Amino acid sequence: MHPDSDTPSLLLGLIGEGIGESLSPTLYEDEAARHGILCIYQRIDLDVLGLTSAHLDELLTAAERFGFAGLNITHPCKQAVIPHLHELSDEARAIGAVNTVVLRDGRRIGHNTDHYGFSQNIREHLGAREVGRVVQVGAGGAGSAVADAILGLGAQGLTVFDPAAGRAEALAQALQARFPNATVRAGGDLAAAMREADGLVNATPVGMRKHPGTPLPAELLESRHWLSELIYFPLETELLRVARAKGCHTIDGLGMVVHQAARAFELYTNGIPADAPRMAAHVAEVLAKRAAALDKLRT
Repeated sequence: MHPDSDTPSLLLGLIGEGIGESLSPTLYEDEAARHGILCIYQRIDLDVLGLTSAHLDELLTAAERFGFAGLNITHPCKQAVIPHLHELSDEARAIGAVNTVVLRDGRRIGHNTDHYGFSQNIREHLGAREVGRVVQVGAGGAGSAVADAILGLGAQGLTVFDPAAGRAEALAQALQARFPNATVRAGGDLAAAMREADGLVNATPVGMRKHPGTPLPAELLESRHWLSELIYFPLETELLRVARAKGCHTIDGLGMVVHQAARAFELYTNGIPADAPRMAAHVAEVLAKRAAALDKLRT
């Protein structure tokens, strides 16, 4: 069945590396359909196109010319995109990272819905458990948002690690100024920090199919730790598998992506609220079908 000319439409996309398994197309297209909107969602995979974050301005210009209403931004572009925008939301400016760009009236407006999505996911899965002292690996675009969120949730302390030590130090200093009642620092000894920590957040791409493995040695995990993974494709990362085997309280990245997408949907549609539980149920159904198809291929 083809939509008639009166059906409202929405053209969206995702810019990032290695995003072939992203659930964003089905998330947005299904939710839009529930509101009577025809949504077409395009993956703009830098790896497939042979491009880098240096081409962001060209991609944004092309999106504007083709009539995109907005773009999701993921690794490694969440900070690199900022110089190419006309305006930032207060949250995006404070965090220094953008994952949602609204294209409207000739302007590119950057938002950060990762902060909201992460906070909602942690609240739902930790419940009454104290956040406590947290180790975070990764201080990039997603890391900036979730570090701010974890401190906003009441963490007593946060130790940030990143292969680029200067980036971890800059993030820690900025967060310490925003959250003077917590202890925020850039880490030097990961093993020592994990011995003191109550929780761990993986804000690196390590665990994605393009970046296999774990972002820290498995022996540093203990059953008393809670663990939050930002990656959601694959949903079961090596880090989550190891942590679950050790008895850790684990939180996968699916809830975060659903909540951040729900908030972004509202921005793209200029105020139409998304149904996050419905979006989560839809994604769970899609993942179950994918798993069944993979099992069938293996047999």
